[in-house]
Amino acid sequence: MSTTAVAPTPYLKLPLSFDLARLQEDLQRVASAQWINHFNTSAYEKGWGCIPLRSVDGRVDHIMPVEGGHFEDTPLLARCPYFRHAIEQFQCEKTSVRLMGLEAGGMIHEHRDDGGALEDGLTRLHIPVQTSPQALFRIDGEEVHFSAGDAWYLNASCLHGAHNRGAQARIHLMIDCVTNPWLTQLFLAAGGVLREDPPYGDASLNDDNVQQAIARLLDHGHAVGAQLAARLQEIHARRTGTAARP
Repeated sequence: MSTTAVAPTPYLKLPLSFDLARLQEDLQRVASAQWINHFNTSAYEKGWGCIPLRSVDGRVDHIMPVEGGHFEDTPLLARCPYFRHAIEQFQCEKTSVRLMGLEAGGMIHEHRDDGGALEDGLTRLHIPVQTSPQALFRIDGEEVHFSAGDAWYLNASCLHGAHNRGAQARIHLMIDCVTNPWLTQLFLAAGGVLREDPPYGDASLNDDNVQQAIARLLDHGHAVGAQLAARLQEIHARRTGTAARP
């Protein structure tokens, strides 16, 4: 008997929306600031840059990802009362917050950001501030438009890229959140599906091949291997409704 896991959610529109005119007013308050080109220049064509609103030590010149860094609001965010209001609606800790701009005609090549899913502890949210229906993500092979003023979750560990075929830059307010119960509940209430943990503790094992792994462990004749084989057999019996072997 083989069971099929439900695929985790690659993207999701969340039940939060914001006043687009007020978002765009705040965009104008900082649009003249220095846009910083994304550091991975091979990952895109034409312009892809950002304005940091929350960064390591609150620096306006810092966009490098730093795990465990001390994040603070930048002086630019102080100019933007409605951006702050939008960010505060998410009842969780925030790390990096940026305006991300993709020029008209720009393209972000498909890639994966390891550890970029809600289940990994990082929840990446997008609020489009300036966009058009011609600005599209491609996520796991599906083209998707993130509508303006709405809050969207992107599972960045999925294969994803973007192409802005519109006549103006596509600009998103991007918020990196630390996953917590409130955020998880928001995700689930919107219809999100969480990634299942590997049933046998190893992503390479499944109901179809676990018996072979058990046999290999027992063939080695080691006590630790026998204990692990017994645990795997118990899990398999529980999952398939068969009696565990003695």
